[in-house]
Amino acid sequence: MGKYTELAKDIVEKVGGTENIKDVRHCITRLRFRLNNVSKADTDYLKQREGIVTVVEAGGQYQVVIGNHVPEVYEEVLARGISTDNESNNSSSDSSSNGNLFDKFVDLMSSLFQPFLGALAAAGIIKGIVALLGVFGGEQISESGLYIVLNATGDAFFQYLPIVLALTAAAKFKMNKFTAVGVAGAMLYPGIGEQIVDGVSLLGLPVALPSAGNYYQTVIPIILAVWVASIIEKWIKSWMPDVLKLFAVPFITLILTVPATFVAVGPAANFLSDLLATFFTTIYDFSPTIYGAILGGSWQVLVMFGMHWVFVPMAINQLAVQGAFSMFTPAVLPNFTQTGALGAIMLKTKEKKVKQVGGPALISSLFGVTEPAIYGVTLPMKTPFIISCISGAIQGAYLGFFNVLGYTMGGLGIFAYPSFVDPETGNLSGVYHMLIATVIAIVVSFALTYITKVPKIFDKQDSNPTDQLKQESGVKYSTNSNLKQEIIASPLTGKIVRLDDVSDEVFASRAMGDGIAILPTEGKVFAPTNGTVETLFKTGHAIGIKSDNGAEILIHIGIDTVQLDGEGFETHVSKNDRVEAGQLLIDFDLESVKEQGYDSITPIIITNSSNYTDILPTNSEKVENGDYLIDIII
Repeated sequence: MGKYTELAKDIVEKVGGTENIKDVRHCITRLRFRLNNVSKADTDYLKQREGIVTVVEAGGQYQVVIGNHVPEVYEEVLARGISTDNESNNSSSDSSSNGNLFDKFVDLMSSLFQPFLGALAAAGIIKGIVALLGVFGGEQISESGLYIVLNATGDAFFQYLPIVLALTAAAKFKMNKFTAVGVAGAMLYPGIGEQIVDGVSLLGLPVALPSAGNYYQTVIPIILAVWVASIIEKWIKSWMPDVLKLFAVPFITLILTVPATFVAVGPAANFLSDLLATFFTTIYDFSPTIYGAILGGSWQVLVMFGMHWVFVPMAINQLAVQGAFSMFTPAVLPNFTQTGALGAIMLKTKEKKVKQVGGPALISSLFGVTEPAIYGVTLPMKTPFIISCISGAIQGAYLGFFNVLGYTMGGLGIFAYPSFVDPETGNLSGVYHMLIATVIAIVVSFALTYITKVPKIFDKQDSNPTDQLKQESGVKYSTNSNLKQEIIASPLTGKIVRLDDVSDEVFASRAMGDGIAILPTEGKVFAPTNGTVETLFKTGHAIGIKSDNGAEILIHIGIDTVQLDGEGFETHVSKNDRVEAGQLLIDFDLESVKEQGYDSITPIIITNSSNYTDILPTNSEKVENGDYLIDIII
C-alpha cells in the first residue's frame, strides 16, 4: 500500500465514487474532477480531511486542492480505476445533501451577504454618524443638505437591500442576475404598497404585502423569489429554442415569478407574522419575564427572517393606547450582544479577514446595525451567534422582569436611551435599567465567547493546511534560527495585485499560504532567491522553489493555465536543480495566454507561511524582476 493510497481511496469515495467521475486531471496543487452529479460529493468532509487543503468548484470542475504532492495522489486515484477520459454513464440526480438545516441556512446566508459586507458596514456607520448629527446638531443640522444626503446614503443600502441580495442570490442559484434584479425591482416598486389594498386579487388569489406594508429592507422574500425564479429559468431554458432565449427566457421568468411572489410570499409572510404576534402576546400576558427572554433571545433570528416587523405595530399600538410600550423593550438592545461577541472574537482570532470585517461591523453594532456582524462573523462561526442569542435572552428577561417602559419610538444602539426617559416626570429609572441591560448584553456575550473556542471561517481547519501537508509528506521544513527575516525578490515584471483580488478562491483565501500576485507585462519568470527547484509541473505553468533559508515559494503563472497543456511555456530548469537569484526559470507566451481567454495573473505564494511570524508583501503598485516583493518575518 502506497503512502497516499488511503487518501486517494477516500477522495474517490467522497466525490461520489467511480461511477460519478467523468474524468480527472491534475495541476501543480489540485486534482480537477468533472463529476456527473456534484451534489453527491461530500464537500464538507473533504475540506476537513487531513491531507486536503480545500475544495473549490470552478469552471465546471470539482477541484480538490492537495498541495505539492498532488502527482502521487493523482497516480493513486488512477489506480482506483479512474481514467483521465472516464466515460461513465451519468447517474441519476441525488437529492440527498450534507449537513443539517441550520448549517445549510448559515452557509446560504453567509455566501449571500459576504460579497457586500464592507459596503453594508459602511452604510451602518454612516447611519450612526447621521444619528449623532441629529442628536447634537439640532434642528438646523437636521434640515441641512449634508444631513439629508448622508441620511439617504446610510438608509439607501438597507432600504434597497433586496436588490443587492438579488445579485448575490442569482450567483448562488445560477440564474441571470439582471432578471433577478427585475424581480427585486417589482417588489420594491414605488407606491405599490398604496395600490395593493385588501380585496386586490390576481387570478382569484389575494395579492398581499408583508405586515410592514412593503418589501424594503427584507431578506427572506427576495431570496425565496430568486430561488423560485432560478428554477423557472432553468426549466424554460430546457425547451426554449436558442434563437428566442435572449428575450423569451427573462420575459417568461418575470411573468411567472413576480405574480407568484406577490400571491405566495406576501400572504405567507403575513400569516406567519399573525401567528407570531398571537404567540408573543399570549406569552407576555402570562409572564413579561419569560416574554422578554424569548423575544430578546430570538430577536436576531427574527430579523434574519424579516419577521421582526410584526413587533413595530404592536409597540406603536401599545404606545398609542397606554402612552408607553414594554412589548418592544427586550428587542432594543440585542445589538450589544453582537458588540460583546465581536470584541472577544477580535481579541482571539488569528484570521486577518475576520479582523478586516469585524472592525467596521463592531462599530456598526454600536449604532444598532448588526447585519455586518451577524452575516460576516458570528453566524458563520455559529457558536458566537448562539452565545449572542443567549445573552439577548438574559438582558430581555431582565427588562421584562422590571417592566421597563419606553415612551417614544426612538433610535437604536447608543441612541436608544433617551426614549426611556419619562416625559411626564423626568424619571430616569428606565434609562438606568437600559444601561444595566446593555452591560449584561456586552459582558455576557464577551465572556462566553472569550472562554469558548473561536471557530475559523476563512480557514476552517484546526491547523494551517500546509502543516498537514508537511506531516503527510514527511518533508522536513527548517529555517535558520539566527535569521530575523528573508527577502524574496520579484520573479516577474508587472503590476502588483493583492491576493484578495485574485479570481481563484484557493489563492484568494490563502488556503495555500500568504503572498502576493503579479499581473505580468513580460513573459519571463526568474528565480526570486537562491534555492532548489522542488516542484516543476510538466506543462511549465507553475514552479515550486525552496529557498536556502527554508521558505517554500510557489509561482503559479496564470489561472487555470494548466488547461493549455504546456502550449506557450518553455522551462529552463528541472526538478531538484540548484538555482541562483535572478536566474531565468521559465519563458511563456503572455499574449497567447491572454488570447486564449486565460487570466495571466500570477500568484507568488509562501506555502509554509505558518512557519513564520508574518508575511509582508510590497506596497508598490508595479515591480520589475529582481525588485523587493515579500519580506518574510521569522
